Amino acid sequence: MDRTLTAFSGDYWIATGDEDEVRAALRAMGDDAQNILLFDDRTGRQVDIDLQVDAAPRGRGRPKMGVQAREITLLPRHWDWLAAQPRGASATLRQLVEDAVKASADRPSPRAAMDAAYHFLTAMAGDRPGYEAAIRALYARDRAAFEAAAEGWPGAIRAHGLALAEPAFSA
Repeated sequence: MDRTLTAFSGDYWIATGDEDEVRAALRAMGDDAQNILLFDDRTGRQVDIDLQVDAAPRGRGRPKMGVQAREITLLPRHWDWLAAQPRGASATLRQLVEDAVKASADRPSPRAAMDAAYHFLTAMAGDRPGYEAAIRALYARDRAAFEAAAEGWPGAIRAHGLALAEPAFSA
C-alpha cells in the first residue's frame, strides 16, 4: 500500500500524491525546491524522501518480499476452512489481511484523523494565532469552532488540516 504524501513550501501547497508523484513534482521545481516540508497524510507526521535519481540497474526477478514465518493460533474450524481454500492457507490469510488493511486505510478512524491533523497543524500552524483553540475544537469534534480558529491561516494550511480532520468531524 502506497502512502500519500503532501509537500509544502512555507505556506504554499506544492503537491499531493504517492512518493513517486511527489518526488517528480519536487524535482520539477529544481532550485526552487527549498524549505520543503513533507507530510504523511495518514499520520500527519513529517517524513523525508530521497530526491536523488536511482541510477543503479535493477536485477532480474522479483524483489524479496520480507516474508517471515510466525505462529498463529486458530480454532479447528478455521483451519478446516483454510484447508478448503483453493489458493492454500498462507495465500488466503495474506489476502484476508491485505483486504483488511485496505478497508481500514480507505477511511481513517476519527481518532487517527484527529491525531494526523494535530501532527500536521503543530508543524505548520503551531505558532499561528488560533492554533490552541483550533486544536481544542479538533479534539472536541467541533468543525465550526475549528474553522473559526483557523480563519486567519493561509488557505493551503487551513484546507489541508481540515481535510485530514474531516473523518473526525463527520463521524
